[in-house]
Amino acid sequence: MGKYQGIGRLAAGVVIAASLLAAPVTRAQEVSDAQIDVARSAIASLGVTNIFDNILPNIAARLKAQLIEAYPNLEEQINTTVDKQAIALAARRGDLEKEAAIVYAKAFTQDELKQIATFFNSPAGKKLIKDQPIANRELGKAADIWASGIARDLEKSTNDALMKAAGKELKSQAPAEEPATEPAKEPAKP
Repeated sequence: MGKYQGIGRLAAGVVIAASLLAAPVTRAQEVSDAQIDVARSAIASLGVTNIFDNILPNIAARLKAQLIEAYPNLEEQINTTVDKQAIALAARRGDLEKEAAIVYAKAFTQDELKQIATFFNSPAGKKLIKDQPIANRELGKAADIWASGIARDLEKSTNDALMKAAGKELKSQAPAEEPATEPAKEPAKP
């Protein structure tokens, strides 16, 4: 659960911000039911709202922990009650899906949404969604290796160029090397 709490908090913030910002925009730019339907199809194919699936379970888990800490003798009743109330609220997930569809319907034309849904429902689109995180991780590793090589080569080529251009001056300004010290000799034994 711990690794998803941060996502849950972020997602909750995004949902709240989106609902606050979307309400005035929704009135200003109405979208048709047909646009929303096409947008829902694109959203489903992209899985863009899947990251919000853990919001309600995470909130429920935090509430359980808080209540159990305050009332440890009511743990079973707290668990049962919070679960029941959370299940009752689960239907409101559809509100988030509708808000997401409105956002996408405003951002893309119906034709673009159809193309998005078509591609991401295709084998290549599904593979992209499935394998992109792995590809991005590997790309990040490759970029780190590349950056290290570039840094090394830039330092070397710059030093070489500076030595050619101002070698004597660089050598005279370089910190003097300390003379090598010889290891201490053990005193002669009497």
